[in-house]
This record gives sequence, structure tokens and C-alpha cells, in this order.
Amino acid sequence: MAVATNPLLDDRDVEVLLDEVLDLGSLLSLPYFADHDRHTVGAVIAEARRFGREVLYPAYRELDLAPPRLVDGRVVVHPRMHELWRQMVAMDLVAAPRPNAVGGQQLPLVITTLATAYLMAGNCAAYGYLGLTQGAAHLIEAFGDAHLRDEYMARMYRGEWTGTMALTEPQAGSSLSDVATTATPTADGHYLIRGSKIFISGGDHDFADNVVHMTLARIAGAPAGIKGVSLFCVPKRRLEGGALVDNDVAVAGVIHKIGWRGLPSLALNYGEGDDCHGWLVGEPHRGISYMFQMMNEARLMVGLNGVSTASVAYQEAVAYAKTRPQGRPLAAKDPATPQIPIIAHADVRRMLLRQRAIVTGGLALLVKTAWYADVAGHGADADRARAGLLLDLLTPIAKSFPAERGFEANALAVQVHGCYGYSSEYPVESWLRDQKLNTIHEGTTGIQALDLLGRRAVAGGGAALRAWIEEVATTCARAADAGVPAAQIEAVRDASQRVGALTMELAGRGLRGDADGMLLHASDYLELFSIAAVAWQWLELAAVAVRGLAGGASGAKASHYRVLRAAAQYWIATEVPRIDHLARLCASAEDSYAMVAADDF
Repeated sequence: MAVATNPLLDDRDVEVLLDEVLDLGSLLSLPYFADHDRHTVGAVIAEARRFGREVLYPAYRELDLAPPRLVDGRVVVHPRMHELWRQMVAMDLVAAPRPNAVGGQQLPLVITTLATAYLMAGNCAAYGYLGLTQGAAHLIEAFGDAHLRDEYMARMYRGEWTGTMALTEPQAGSSLSDVATTATPTADGHYLIRGSKIFISGGDHDFADNVVHMTLARIAGAPAGIKGVSLFCVPKRRLEGGALVDNDVAVAGVIHKIGWRGLPSLALNYGEGDDCHGWLVGEPHRGISYMFQMMNEARLMVGLNGVSTASVAYQEAVAYAKTRPQGRPLAAKDPATPQIPIIAHADVRRMLLRQRAIVTGGLALLVKTAWYADVAGHGADADRARAGLLLDLLTPIAKSFPAERGFEANALAVQVHGCYGYSSEYPVESWLRDQKLNTIHEGTTGIQALDLLGRRAVAGGGAALRAWIEEVATTCARAADAGVPAAQIEAVRDASQRVGALTMELAGRGLRGDADGMLLHASDYLELFSIAAVAWQWLELAAVAVRGLAGGASGAKASHYRVLRAAAQYWIATEVPRIDHLARLCASAEDSYAMVAADDF
């Protein structure tokens, strides 16, 4: 049983982020967003909120209980997915942030991020088809020629066809330098593609006419390693004489997943009949650099899904805790004393506040990265480079924190439900299953850690890191002006400085040739940086809350500010002190797991 209704996200959090944390007016004043104002962007979020609550959420259990099936070589999805796709396409969200020239609305990513969060929280698997299609079409928009944009991108942005990213192979997961799929040029301008891909989300279905796979492959004679990988557009069905014909892309199997069950994960075989046509996207041997556009977008999409999945479970846990009677006040001696709702117990409120700290802190971080993406793409020339640096730095954190800590939040939602939590009659167990995939999708947490410390944080002599520390300092000044307790401000400022000093220390180790020593505790580094980054966002929210309460807020608004203030205090008091311990592990190169030989396990 679920609660009668689930709001999916806290609407007040969304409004605070838009109207009190971000300077939305300055963003909407940029020429690219000239068609929009606070009213129009609010309407987009309101429609996504309605659709998530009234349409996607009621269909979630059906899609989870009846995953796609392979029937006569074709994937058959739940019948409701056909109507869900049609309705999502009608909302014009596939191309929403893209230029008017390609059928988009030029909406800020800040807005589409918040709108998408409601859709993901309502039904992560159903939304997955849309998100993947959006990213695949954007690849063709950015790097494809006029033919590919006209024949494929346009149909994908219109929602007539869907798209995927086809990177992983049975022998090549995160190690994309080992991609073995081949591409042989022909005199007709296309390539013959041959090979196998696995774990391809949304790789086949029966609700749209075609699926377009953005595929990594090697052209004959290409250099070894990453430098020899190219990007191809490989449709399941290709256009010939204006008609669609099979393109020799076969479904070899369906992966039976623990979560995201409404979105099939497939093994695909290309070219078993030597008739799989693919078209080169961009220049040869630059496929990895091109694909990073979609991978980075997908990492942020996974992070947002992590927040959304934690949020819907948190909302469920709050509603359950308010209505589930159990136990009596500690001071009650009379067994006839009426039972109290479990939310009256301090430990239940602890679990709920921790969930809230993860959910709202993670959402704030994702919205901030969307802000940087908007400025990097469309801001004043003087602001673009800095915003791009910050976006690049924060992407691994914005992907990994909501996934890892979101799983913890989902586990707490199960815990709040007690024995009912692990039963399939209540939805929190299914959201816990969904959440686990987010720690693996689009690069495991370990891969994100290596990327953050080994590349992004030290690139350009730490230019992005310095920019982030400056951003934190600006937030600290704002918090001081608002009246946030000095101890909280000092803790966040010191945390940012500790991250900066540790990064330079580890970078020096790498420059001296000790890459293993530098990266030994990369996962601890990612965790401590994540704690600091979310603390930075909580300080922003604390400033809003303190200012609002001092300004005489009352009723529901005052309650919301009090929760934000308490969650900020909780995160800074309980998590930020852990940074010192994690930093010591990184700096000391503590080698317990390095010293154990593989054969010793």
C-alpha cells in the first residue's frame, strides 16, 4: 500500500531554489532565453508536476511488476508505456532546452532540471526513454552532418523515434579503449557495422517506429586505444527510398534488472547478416570526445534521478510516519496511554531529517550545475569559461552524491516503514531497487572518483578548484550577512580550504610519478568533496531560511524555513567533521587494500 497521494518533491523547495537562492531574473535576461519569463517557466514546472503526480506516478507499479519481454526478436513493453510516451512527447520536453532552429524552446536547463525531477520521481523508467533520446539527438545536433540532422535528429526531437547510447561491450565496460565493434567503409558513404553491445537501456521497444543507437566503433586501420574510436549513428531500421527497412540490428537478450524495470536493458548484435549500416558522426577517431557530451549529460541525468528517487521515498516515509501509531511517550507510565504516531519519536525524526538533508542538498547541487551549464552555454562571454570550469568540476559529484547517499536515504525510508518497508505491498522497497542502479549507471562511483581527482580537480593547475573555493567564499559572505551562525560558516569555509589544500598535495604526488599513491583513496576524496559541496549548498539554503524567519515568515512558509535551517545545521554538524578523517586517509596513503594481493582474497 502507498499513501493516497505522493507529492514526489517538496514544491516549497523548488520555489525557494528558483526565487530565493538563484538569481533567475539575471538568467532569463540572457538573449537566448528572451522568450521566457517567470510565468512561462513556472508553467512548465507546474505541468511537469501535474503530469508526474497524476499520470506517471500511478503507472509506476504496473511497469515495475511487468517488465519488457522479448517476443519473436522484438521487445514488447507494458501497454501503458505506449500512452505514456505519447503524452510525454506532447509536453514538448524532448527538445525543450535546445534552440528554436532545431525545434526546441530554448528553456533554461535550470527549469528543465526541476521539471524533469517531478517526472523522474513519478516514474524513472518511463522518463528514461525521453532522457536518452534527448541526449542522443543532441549528439547529432552538435556533431552530425545535415543529412543526419534532417533524417534522424529532427525525428528524435519530435519524439517519433527514440535514441540510445551504445558504448558498453561484453569485454569493454568502463574501459572504452577496448571497444572492438568494427566499422568498414563502403563506396556508398555508409559503414558496415559489426559487433556486440550490452546493457543498452531502451535499446528496443514497440511504442515508436525506430530506435537510433549512437554507437562507438573502430574504423579498419584506426589507431589502438581511445584515439581510434569513432562515433556512428546506427538505427535499428534505416531509411531507403523514404521507407523504413530492417538494419541488421538484433536483440540478443534482455537483462533482468533489480530496478528501472520498465526500461529494458539489452544485449544487441550488429551485422550478423553483414548488412548493418552506420553513418559516421563528425570526424573519424574522435568518438570518445564526442560521446563525452552525452556521457556528461547522462551523468547529471542519473544524479537527478538519484535525488528524485530519494525524494519520492522520503515523501512516502514522512506521510507514513505521521499516520502510523506505535509506542508511547517515554515519560508515559500508564499502558492505557494512547499510542503516538512514530514521527513523535526522536529517532524517526532523525532518519527523516537525514533523508531531507540528502534530498534537498542534492537537488540544490543539481540545480546549481544546471545554472553553470546555462551560463557556460549562453551567458556573457566573460562568464562562460568560469561557468564551464565549475560545471566540469562538479559533474562527478552531482552524479555520485545523489546515487550513493540517495541509496542511503532510500534505505532509511524502508527503515521508517519497519517490517512493512521490505514488503512489496509498499513501494519503498521498489524505489530502493531503482536507486541502486544509479551508483552504476554512467560510470561507477569509483570511476567518477578517478575522473574527479585524476583529471578535473587538477586540470589547468587547479583552476576549476580555485573557482569553486571562490564560490564558497561568496556564499559564506552572503550567509554572514543573513545572520547564519558563525560556526556553521566557518566550518564550510574551512572545508573548502581543506579540499583545496589536499588536492594540491595529492596532485604533487602525481607529478612526482606516484599516480598510484595519488589515486589510492580517490573514492574517499570524492566523498569528502561531495560532503563539502553539499554543505556549501546547505549554507546557501540556511541563509535563505534565517533571512526568511527574521523577516517574519509565518504558517507553512515558516515551517519550511525551520526545516531548512535544521537540515543545514544537521549536515554541517554531522557530516562536515568527517572531512578531516577522510582527508587524513587520502594524505597518508593508508594502504590496507593496496597491500593485499589479488590472490589473497
